[in-house]
Amino acid sequence: GGLCQIIFTGLLITLFSFRNFAVGTTFSKIEVVQVAILGLVILGDTLTATATLAIAVAATGVIALSVGQTKITVASLFTSLAEKPTLIGLASGAFLGGSVVFFRGAALALGYDGFVMAAAFTLAVSVVIQTAIMGVYLAFREPATLKDVIVHWRGSLAVGIAGVLASIGWFTAFTIQNAAYVRALGQIELVFTFAVSVFFFRERTSRVEVLGIGLVVAGILILILGR
Repeated sequence: GGLCQIIFTGLLITLFSFRNFAVGTTFSKIEVVQVAILGLVILGDTLTATATLAIAVAATGVIALSVGQTKITVASLFTSLAEKPTLIGLASGAFLGGSVVFFRGAALALGYDGFVMAAAFTLAVSVVIQTAIMGVYLAFREPATLKDVIVHWRGSLAVGIAGVLASIGWFTAFTIQNAAYVRALGQIELVFTFAVSVFFFRERTSRVEVLGIGLVVAGILILILGR
C-alpha cells in the first residue's frame, strides 16, 4: 500500500510535464471507481446497487468539476482516451486505489478485535516503509533536497501534523468500512475546498463547477441515506 502511494504520487507529478496534463489529472481523480473494482477483486468487498449509483454520481461530479476548472471539454476527455497523459492519469488513480485497498487488507489481516489498533499499526508500518524508501531515494538521487528537508523541518511541521491527522482518519475508516464507501464519502473535501474558494477567496465559479459540486453532494447523500 505504501509503495503504491509513492508510485501514485510520482505518476501524478509526471503528468504535469505534459502540455495537456489537465485531461490526465481529471482521470486520476476518479480513483473511487477503481477502488470499488480493486476492492471487489482483491478483498471481495461488494457494493449495493445504491452505493454503486452514489459512486457513479459522485464520480461524474468530480469530472464535471475538473472540466469546469480547466479549459478541457467533455468531448476532449473521450477523444484523448488513448493518449499518454490519459493513460498515466488512469494509472495514477489505479495505484492510489490500490494503496487504499491494500491498506484496508493489511489492517483486516492483523485480526485485532478492535479497529483502532489495527488502523494505528497499519498506518505506523506504512509511514516507516515510505520514510525509508523516500529517504534512501533522496540520499542517493537528491542529497541536497534531503538536507533541505532536515534543515527546514519547522516550515513543514504544521503540514505534517495535518497530514498525520488526516491519515489517522483515513486508515481508521478503511479498517471499519468498505474502502470504496470511504473514498466516495471522502470527496466531501471537494465541497469544503469549493466553499473556501468561493466564500473566503471570492473566486468566480462557472455553472459547470456548481453542477459538479451538486453531483458530488448528491452522490454523498445517496450513499449516506441509502445505507
